[in-house]
Amino acid sequence: MKRSAIFLAACGLLFSSGEALSADAVTVADALKDVRINGALSAGYNYNFNEPHTRAINLRPFNDGHNSFELELAQLVFHKDAANAGEAGFRLDLNFGYTVPKAIHAVGAASSDDFDVRQAYISYVAPVGSGLKLDFGKFVTDHGLEVIEGYEDWNLNYSRSFLFYYSIPFTHTGLRATYKVSDMLTLSGAVVNGWDNVDDNNNSKSFHAHAIVTPLPDTTVNLKYMAGTEANDTRHLFNLNLSKSFGALTLKADYVYGTEDNVPAIGDSTWTGLAGYARYAVSERFAMNVRAEVFSDNEGARTGTAQDLWELTLTPEYTINDNLVVRAEYRHDESNKDSFDKGASVTDTQDTIGFNAIYHF
Repeated sequence: MKRSAIFLAACGLLFSSGEALSADAVTVADALKDVRINGALSAGYNYNFNEPHTRAINLRPFNDGHNSFELELAQLVFHKDAANAGEAGFRLDLNFGYTVPKAIHAVGAASSDDFDVRQAYISYVAPVGSGLKLDFGKFVTDHGLEVIEGYEDWNLNYSRSFLFYYSIPFTHTGLRATYKVSDMLTLSGAVVNGWDNVDDNNNSKSFHAHAIVTPLPDTTVNLKYMAGTEANDTRHLFNLNLSKSFGALTLKADYVYGTEDNVPAIGDSTWTGLAGYARYAVSERFAMNVRAEVFSDNEGARTGTAQDLWELTLTPEYTINDNLVVRAEYRHDESNKDSFDKGASVTDTQDTIGFNAIYHF
């Protein structure tokens, strides 16, 4: 009874102070007036013609369930952009889903397979030259051509490439600086805990450098390099991305070369990969997307098996309205090793079809 009385008295005091509540409400409204809220929902279905007893689509940490409908992503993003010198902002991405978050969790970030804080960082534009943007916290990597899909961007193909999952990191935690030198050149550098680490696993840091070059109209070249120690292994990564548009036709390429020293039970390892993309906009609403890639995991440090992989993917895409996109897909995977489940055995090929719908706002 005594605790109840104290609680009721406190509530009475709080709600009797109408002026204080109004002042607090105005303060909160002022703080949130420039904050934008965006989001996305993604659902899909995939079928593996190998009909594996494991019900898996092998070497697909994303979209990995055979003959199953999936809620792949429910995302909310809160952000206040910082664009001009002296401005500060932030970004917070909250991801929930049954196929995406468990594959992209940073070490030490979350314990749930279904929930992930994809990004959470503070931004500030320092008054240096044209403006030096600093991002401090957890952010998605600059490496790779494909992205962790969200409200503002999704890939040309429904399924992700081998390069996306096996050759590059997903996120970093640390400090990133970006400076626009000219209309043709933007430079970025970062000091981070490592690959997908919120908590560092050693006393060393990893370093990242990125140059974005636009030598010609509708032409972009991205040069990226990263080096650092992961656990006790020194890792190097070089990544080159090219993009060129010819009216309705867009061509892209993604090249990766990585090395790692002293991998347990393996020793020194290397991996290389090349993916090519073509997108042809048949109309304002319909486009055909094609991807072909090869990936060599020479010692098996990335996939668990020393193998050469290649795949071909066809993804027709239709934009129903400003908020809704639907995609269908056929994909053929192949390896020089028996890496794919087939029934109760294994084989060297895998063919799948899929369907995906994305609502974004």
